[in-house]
Formats: sequence, structure tokens, C-alpha cells
Amino acid sequence: MAEGYRTRQRTLVLSLLKRLGDRHLTAEEISRYLAEEGNPVGKATVYRCLDRLVEQGTVRKFPLGEGESACYQYQAGECHFHYHLKCACCGALLHLECSYIDGMAEHLKATHGFLLDPSKIVLYGLCGKCAAEKKEKL
Repeated sequence: MAEGYRTRQRTLVLSLLKRLGDRHLTAEEISRYLAEEGNPVGKATVYRCLDRLVEQGTVRKFPLGEGESACYQYQAGECHFHYHLKCACCGALLHLECSYIDGMAEHLKATHGFLLDPSKIVLYGLCGKCAAEKKEKL
């Protein structure tokens, strides 16, 4: 898809996402990072920029569920699908490549005719660090 008109704000948003690579950021976090770098961009503008970048296929959007902000990540080249783990304590969003879940996806397709969309699958729980901290407190 054609890139169309590139605004200064869209360039700032894209540049930040590229620099932070594998990090998943909400629009609020992007706005805050840009302000801290001396380039304030309002949240509404950040959302518009992100929508356009998602349309172009430059950025991936990860909807996290009802009442939660979506996360965004720069997509360099062809991105293979993976699942996500979201820590309910610290908020980390982790990539997961797992043959067990791939097998479940194949079962759903073969047995039930249902195709999973890995980009929309987010499993909630505690990351290893938060689980260990929680265990220490018990």
C-alpha cells in the first residue's frame, strides 16, 4: 500500500517504534516517550498516526481486550505469527512461539474447521519475574 503523505508526527512515532524494536507500546506510552524526548505529540494525533501505520503494514496492533489499550510494535519485513503472554502484574507483553499451541491450532482447524488468528491471541498470567516475587512474599 502506498505510504501517502508523511507528517512530522508520523515520522516521530515510526522512528520511536523502530528504535524500541521488539517493545510493545501503547499510544499513551508513545506520547509520553516523545514528550520526554522534547517532541510532544498529543495522544489523539498518536492514535491517528498509528492507525495509518497499521493500515500501511508498517506497524502491528495487538488488541489486549476489553478496557485495555492496544499495544503497537514496528514490523520490520515479513513478521511470522506468534502468540503473546501478558503479565497481569507488571504489564509485560511477551512473544511466544510454542509447538504445543501450534498443535492446538491445527486441531481446531482439522477437527472443528476453526482458524485461529495468532496476532489476536493473548494469554494472561504472571511472567517468571513477577511469579517468583509473588512466591517470595508468601
